[in-house]
Amino acid sequence: MTSTSTTAAPPEAPAAPAPGRSGAILALVLVGYFMVILDNSIVITGLPHIRAELGLDAGGTAWVQDAYLLTFGGLLLLGARAGDLLGRRRTFVLGLVLFALASVAVGLAPTGAWLIGARAVQGLGAAVLAPATLALLTATFPEGPERVRATAAYGAVAGIGASVGLVAGGLLADLLTWRAGFLINLPVGAVMLVAGLRLLPQTPRTPGRFDVPGALLATAGPAALVYGFVEAGDAGWASPVTIAFLTLGALLLGALVATERRTAQPVLPLGLFADRERVGAYVARGLFIGAMMSFFLFTSQYLQDERGWSALAAGVAYFPMTVVNFAVALAVPRLRRRVSGPALLVAGLVLAVVGLGWLGLVQDSTSYLAGIALPMVLVGAGQGLAFGPLTASGIARVTPDRAGAASGVVNSVHQLGGALGTSLVLAVSATYPGAMLVGAALLAGALVAALALVLPGSRQGRA
Repeated sequence: MTSTSTTAAPPEAPAAPAPGRSGAILALVLVGYFMVILDNSIVITGLPHIRAELGLDAGGTAWVQDAYLLTFGGLLLLGARAGDLLGRRRTFVLGLVLFALASVAVGLAPTGAWLIGARAVQGLGAAVLAPATLALLTATFPEGPERVRATAAYGAVAGIGASVGLVAGGLLADLLTWRAGFLINLPVGAVMLVAGLRLLPQTPRTPGRFDVPGALLATAGPAALVYGFVEAGDAGWASPVTIAFLTLGALLLGALVATERRTAQPVLPLGLFADRERVGAYVARGLFIGAMMSFFLFTSQYLQDERGWSALAAGVAYFPMTVVNFAVALAVPRLRRRVSGPALLVAGLVLAVVGLGWLGLVQDSTSYLAGIALPMVLVGAGQGLAFGPLTASGIARVTPDRAGAASGVVNSVHQLGGALGTSLVLAVSATYPGAMLVGAALLAGALVAALALVLPGSRQGRA
């Protein structure tokens, strides 16, 4: 595929931070991204408390998560384009403020409808903030060892943030209140705002326009597919509503491609898909995070509903995975000196496939240590190895003026993959072992994509 994007303006040079500030900028970027990923999962272990306090039914409970995922993933490309047009620092600040204020609205929600609406707005803030963080990383660290270390840390946050969110969600729900996990974003956001205004270099505005039709299609297409998958779980794959929404989703995504081919300044530059390694990273990431979100959701519910564990105990149950994930992710930069990123990605996917397949064998009589904790160690190691290389391959050979768009695709695939994967697993299997095996199948698909597209490391030039 080729992009029809105009090239009237020369590529924007990376914003060089003042000496000694690159580490501080990386810390700021990682904290911002951690907030976004954390709030993606912090509600999962607290959902039973939320459901009871606000009187939500099953559908309303599901929308607490889906409202965030769909607005986050669907509007990420528009948020990334905002970074290209308005400058990285401006969009970082805008996304941070919107995200923090929406978090307060979530934490103070008096009704289920308020909560779901606030979660949608929070997803919008995340859609602006997340691509700004990766674009700032790309602009601050040129390709080479420094970017390898930075993307490894960024990938570690992606994996660890989800795990920590589950633990923190259970801890707060049992000991304090589920609301605390969202209210804390206000003081953290305020500190980050002050630091961002002082540390982040301002990049120039790039002349251009917002591709609103493309952004709407990028949001509506995945949303229709998610609704179709959810309907399939309730009414079956032969349901007219299921077929209608799945067909509509496919048509909307087709319309997105056609629109972006004709648009002078597309929100989704199709030239990003001209590089085989980047395409493989996008496909593998979507399948990987779809399996992981299903793992988090089903494991939390299984431990609480089937084994009678408290939310806190269910959250603490993820510690084996979290600790190993963190340790392995920190080791990735050292491993990259001897092993290529794509090879580490393949190794991580193999470990994760084995881990989820092992979890698919669990029975009620299976001990936590043998049937849950040990497989979690494999899944955690797989995450730690995979996310850094996935991020690096997703932005490989992207020119600075496309950094926002490329980071938007990486983050959009991350969120929409979670929504699509979770809804697909729910449609296929209603049992915990079955869900784990379906998740393992998604990971196997990610492994195939990595072996076929990422591992060869096709070098097709910059986008």
